[in-house]
Amino acid sequence: MLNESNTIVNNILSVILFPLQFQQSFVIFAWGSTDPGFILFVKRLFLLLPVLAFIAGLWISIASLLSVLFRNNRQHFIVSLFITWWDFGKSVFSFWGGIFKFIYVFVFSFLALFKVIIFGIWAIVQDIIIMPFRLVTNLGRKILSSPVPIIAVIFTLFWCLLEAVIFSYITTPLVVDVFTNITGQQLAENSIRIPLFLFLFFVVLGSYAVLSTFFTYIKSKNIGTIVGIFVIEIVVIFVEVTFLYREFVDSLVPWFAQYSENFELGIVWTLVISCFVWFGIRSLSWFLFASHGTPIILQTIQGKRIEVKKASIETKYSKIHLFSGFSRFLDTLLHNADLIQIKGEEILNAFILPPLQIIASIINFCTLLVIGKHLFDLPFKDAADFIDSSMLFYSIQEKEKPVHPEPMRAIQESSMNR
Repeated sequence: MLNESNTIVNNILSVILFPLQFQQSFVIFAWGSTDPGFILFVKRLFLLLPVLAFIAGLWISIASLLSVLFRNNRQHFIVSLFITWWDFGKSVFSFWGGIFKFIYVFVFSFLALFKVIIFGIWAIVQDIIIMPFRLVTNLGRKILSSPVPIIAVIFTLFWCLLEAVIFSYITTPLVVDVFTNITGQQLAENSIRIPLFLFLFFVVLGSYAVLSTFFTYIKSKNIGTIVGIFVIEIVVIFVEVTFLYREFVDSLVPWFAQYSENFELGIVWTLVISCFVWFGIRSLSWFLFASHGTPIILQTIQGKRIEVKKASIETKYSKIHLFSGFSRFLDTLLHNADLIQIKGEEILNAFILPPLQIIASIINFCTLLVIGKHLFDLPFKDAADFIDSSMLFYSIQEKEKPVHPEPMRAIQESSMNR
């Protein structure tokens, strides 16, 4: 009799505890520890969570069926249990479909991001390549639209530098000989050229300054000042011809001697040719650019306010940005910031939605066992279906409230009271 009773109990327990017969095999199969790497990854991704949820659902369903003996509305509870399993099935398929959807959204979002990065890099490279041309264009437009004769100032300074370089190269041996005779020591040419270059640069620039002042007072017809500046100009001509242009002409004597026999230029013709060279160079440079550039340089050196005449017609140019391509790229990103945020939320929702389908179905099994009602409406379709945790208790209370009277009955009672 005892054996028979034990057999009956064992049969009942084997029926109640039937998940024990296969749950370990299911978990081992879903875990796939002995499978190759790719199959192991696929099993754990697609099967592990549904298998664990299936086993948990079986145990909770067994507990729910045992609790039917103590419930009032048994028929409704059993129907709700079947509906919970139906929701679980839909959640599993939604879980599998959600994985593919996440892969699709992630891949296309990654390609879109890669496209944006490529366009950004191309904009930067394009700006770096075109930047020198844009810089030159901006500089040229500023120069052309500026009332200050910037080109004349640049040419004047460049010409002074050029003359200083030429004369420093020509007169360096003479200066070295002079200092050697004075000091009695042989000086190196490299130690003389830089100071000599700076000295000659200011001499040439001062020569143009004297010319500019001379023509200014000629326009004002101040005879006394004109005579004084004329004398200064004669002294400047004598100094430059004697020490600079004479050396320049002497350096050309061997070239003249190649084309004539017994060539002797003499001091007179050397000075005459030097004067003509000085006059020709000063005249060409003065009327070409120095007459407009020298007054600006003088006003800058003297710290005076530069006075220029405004053009009758001002040409307005639109400013060209050096990094316009990258700026447009940043503006596009800023304008599409909302779209980028929406795309990020879409990726996040596609990532968290599939596993939450399974977890929500298990929670529905638990809430059905405890309160006899579902907590979530499955399957989830969007992140908007996720209820805030603080609102879950309110949603449960709303489901437990009794049904309100029909609106027509309330209207009839109010009309009778009247």
